Amino acid sequence: MRRASFIVRLIALALSATLATSPAFAFSRVKDLVAVQGIRDNMLIGYGIVVGLNGTGDSLRNAPFTQLSIQTMLERMGVNTRGQQMQTKNTAAVMVTASLPAFAASGSRVDITISAMGDAKNLTGGTLLVTPLFGADGQIYAVGQGPVSVGGFAAQGDAASVTRGVPTAGRIANGAIVEKETGFKLASLSTLKLSLHNPDLTTASRIAKAVNAYLGGNVASASDPANIELAVPANYPGGTMALLTDIEQVKIDPDQSAKVVIDQTTGVIVMGADVRISTVAIAQGNLTIKVTELAQVSQPQPFSQTGTTEVVPRTRIDVDDGKGNKIAVLPEGVSLQHLVDGLNALGVGPRDIISILQAIKAAGALQADIEVMG
Repeated sequence: MRRASFIVRLIALALSATLATSPAFAFSRVKDLVAVQGIRDNMLIGYGIVVGLNGTGDSLRNAPFTQLSIQTMLERMGVNTRGQQMQTKNTAAVMVTASLPAFAASGSRVDITISAMGDAKNLTGGTLLVTPLFGADGQIYAVGQGPVSVGGFAAQGDAASVTRGVPTAGRIANGAIVEKETGFKLASLSTLKLSLHNPDLTTASRIAKAVNAYLGGNVASASDPANIELAVPANYPGGTMALLTDIEQVKIDPDQSAKVVIDQTTGVIVMGADVRISTVAIAQGNLTIKVTELAQVSQPQPFSQTGTTEVVPRTRIDVDDGKGNKIAVLPEGVSLQHLVDGLNALGVGPRDIISILQAIKAAGALQADIEVMG
């Protein structure tokens, strides 16, 4: 019993020492930090016709391309309508888009999105006719057809109307059949390139070192902050697929640059953990002038025959020039989090904080990049 108790205490002591000395790193999998070049979706686009609309389609006078499309389609079916004036409003010209997965096999299905091109009011109840979908190389990779599912709706009467969502756009789940594969062969590659989602010199070097340590050889090298070259060992069990599967699970501590992102439209401020501020003095004061109109009514004495009721204006002006505000000195190395917390405690709004941060950056005291959005 004593020996068992001693072993338990020894293990507990070792664990506590390990936890006390090990840094609190935020480890991430390589899988979540990089993408393998070549394994990506491919954008497809096509032009089609939606039929079966209940009078909510294109007006052919304002959308001549719709009439030409109908005539061309009917001619393929042996119906000649050239020279005839069409009046139907049950048809709409649409653009069809889809995303083809990297290894989609011929015969598999993908979702497609339909968007009206002309002045159609609603695509509810419509059916997309056979539409070829082209890739960037001009080749047909899929063909779409089927009933359109619309999430929005529109209704109107003589004096009022209501619209919810976008009734001129819809989707067809599994509405396109893949006719041609992209031809990308992952298993035949002898070298791979891993692209970082967030390019960084330190992170790229750490990934290359971790992969080399895991594989026990010098097979990975960071060519630049965004890419890592990986040579596939000729005798690796399972080939390229097994190599990528194993590498994806390797964990590292990613680094990040000190950056402050500001959205001036919404007043949102996002800052990194490594943002630091050098010694700087800050004073913030606004001149506020408040004008209040307090109109008073002057009336004559009761039963007076000569007086009249008059409105007498009364104006009150209050001026706040910020004399009570004091200048603050921030010491070297204070974090941006402490600065923002202090400004929030003083009641400084997000837009004033944005101005203060930009002024600190202009003074050269903010050790971070500022990215302004909006």
